[in-house]
Amino acid sequence: MLQIEQIPSLDAEKLEKSSENALNTLKGLSFEDAISKIANGVVDFTFRLFLAILVFYVGKLIINKLFKMVRNIMIKQNVDASLTTFVLSLIRITLYFILIIIVIGLLGIETSSFIALFASAGVAIGMALSGTLQNFAGGVLILLLKPYKVGNYIEAQGYAGTVKDINIFNTVINTPDNKSIIIPNGGLSTSSINNYSLENYRRVDWTISLSYSTDFSKAKEAILAMLSTDSRIVKQYIEDDQLERKQQILDSDKERLDELTASNGDKEEIKSLQRKIKEESDEVSGITIVGDNYTTPKPSLWKRLLMRNRKRRETVQQKIADSLKLNNVVLPKIDRSPFVGLNEMADSSINIIVRAWTPTNEYWGLYFDMNERFFNELPKRGFEFPFPQMDVHINPE
Repeated sequence: MLQIEQIPSLDAEKLEKSSENALNTLKGLSFEDAISKIANGVVDFTFRLFLAILVFYVGKLIINKLFKMVRNIMIKQNVDASLTTFVLSLIRITLYFILIIIVIGLLGIETSSFIALFASAGVAIGMALSGTLQNFAGGVLILLLKPYKVGNYIEAQGYAGTVKDINIFNTVINTPDNKSIIIPNGGLSTSSINNYSLENYRRVDWTISLSYSTDFSKAKEAILAMLSTDSRIVKQYIEDDQLERKQQILDSDKERLDELTASNGDKEEIKSLQRKIKEESDEVSGITIVGDNYTTPKPSLWKRLLMRNRKRRETVQQKIADSLKLNNVVLPKIDRSPFVGLNEMADSSINIIVRAWTPTNEYWGLYFDMNERFFNELPKRGFEFPFPQMDVHINPE
């Protein structure tokens, strides 16, 4: 039986000394013992090389499988494209580095020197790119925590605009006058950010200046009457307004579906509209849709899993709500009715503050439209806008 003797691992710094010791060892042996020693070494190296190649290809196969699995998961979870690319690249580089270290170790080469070399290089690169790495870390945090997303209107670092793109190192925003501002992510991740798009509803404020001869009660009544005629303004509760808007969209989609069904319209559009109606119905007080026109196909396995997760979350939320009721903790609706009040008695006018709530996407349209209505309609109702005046008295000589 052939006995394989392990050759000691070689260190880069002791390579020359080890070679001299090996030659001295061979000199002290007979020719047959030397041949046997060399043969054992060749067989051992061949076995190590074969094992290293096998481990490399098996490890490469495993890395590719893990890479595809993580990629599919992140795509199905709708993870940001920039974060997906970064995470996948980091996973691949890290796994290949570990695989190479394992392969080098199987060949009998000391790996501690390689690890120390890479660690030193990492420290040097980190010190040289400290600012860039800060932006890199900030980008990762922004993509993970999502304080804002593409399409949000934000104000940060002295700039305000719509988020156009979120990269690993910077965020690009478009100002209202269509300027592209590139802001490093390092500062964004550690500073205050005003995200105007985060909430579905916002409060709109107006200040109306009227003369001192104004009857405030009549002015208040006129302004509230003007606000009540605009459908974009919340009448009292945001929750009721949301429900009403969803019901209107649902009714409109139902009418559209009936038209398509009656005219034998596009089947794909009908199926898409059926799915949309089903989702909208679940949000509007548990409305149940019956009839052949509103049937939906059986969802895929992945969608069923997502639906189960959503049901579990809803169950947890319901339990929390029930526990609050048991503890007599009631979260009342907040009255968001339009408000008109006397804000200030200025030098030449009384300043009336007007406040109303509206969906975020209707904010600026409502603001400018009501400004125009106040300017045009209040004078017709007998109210006067003052302006600074000066009385000049001339004494005759």
